[in-house]
Amino acid sequence: MSHTGAPAEGPRPGVRQAQKQQTRQALLDAGLRLLEHQNLSSLGLRELTREVGVSPAAFYRHFPDMDGLGVALVGEALGSLHAMVRAVLADGADGSAPDALIERTVTITATYVDAHRPHIRFIARERHGGVRTVREAIAAELDRFADEVATGLAVQPSSAGWSAGDLHVLAGLYVDHMVSTAAELLEAPPDDPEVRRRILHAARLRMRIISVGRRHWLDPDPD
Repeated sequence: MSHTGAPAEGPRPGVRQAQKQQTRQALLDAGLRLLEHQNLSSLGLRELTREVGVSPAAFYRHFPDMDGLGVALVGEALGSLHAMVRAVLADGADGSAPDALIERTVTITATYVDAHRPHIRFIARERHGGVRTVREAIAAELDRFADEVATGLAVQPSSAGWSAGDLHVLAGLYVDHMVSTAAELLEAPPDDPEVRRRILHAARLRMRIISVGRRHWLDPDPD
């Protein structure tokens, strides 16, 4: 029986979903490239879609607006760090040496920056940038980190007697320290290992100072 004139079948649902995901990822990747030297608030929709080779209408099948693209980039930039942070904290639950935990934390921070420089640059620029929803998304992710760090600190022997509020403040210090170290590493000249060495040395020193303060936080007031 002839099938002449029969409508051609479209892509199967699984193929369509894969194509949709590929386009979404292409938009994220292109956005990250274009944001290397500009803020999200200055990135135009047509500039982005022209980079990918899709129509502006196609963009809206993946993101509600450019702010939505930025929020997705925040999740892509910081999402995979949560498992790493939890792993470091698990090592400290049995009272492992603070210096070993500090070394691992600094190493993980440096390694992550090296592997995700465009993402970290985006976070560093947009954390105090002009797009409110993206600032809020970054703040929410960092607060999640602080919650996770506080939970991990709570089970460490050296946290005996600490209140939940004080532990959250301490966790925030560690998170802020990691973010500032990452930003400093981004600014370091790639061909100057001495600058990088100084940044990492200062990072370890700051964490040791926080650690010393932590050990003596519950000391009796001499007055």
